[in-house]
Amino acid sequence: MTEPKTPLTGGELNAALTREVVRIHTANLGRGPNKSFSFHNGNVVVTILQDVLTKAEQNLAANHHGEAVLSMRDLFQRTMAGELTESVERLTGRTVVACMGTNHLDPDMAVEVFVLDAPLN
Repeated sequence: MTEPKTPLTGGELNAALTREVVRIHTANLGRGPNKSFSFHNGNVVVTILQDVLTKAEQNLAANHHGEAVLSMRDLFQRTMAGELTESVERLTGRTVVACMGTNHLDPDMAVEVFVLDAPLN
């Protein structure tokens, strides 16, 4: 992805952040969410992803192996953290001081949260 010529703000920034998080999730997990959105407030960026589990993960969760799915997803999130951080830093022009993410099984959702070194607004 090329650098924006002028810094993105508001809805354009939210859309770009969402595209990058979805791109990284899809590249690393084999599929992206069916719905996603991002928002930012002060120095916090949040991306919500809905319907993220693969068919295999859905089957495991339905057969009482949800903890294994969550453990695996936690490992994937930590593996993607560097790439996620780089993308958020590039798009916001800020340093990410914390990158956190987790999954929820029912409903099938994930979240990525980024705390920046300075507010965006």
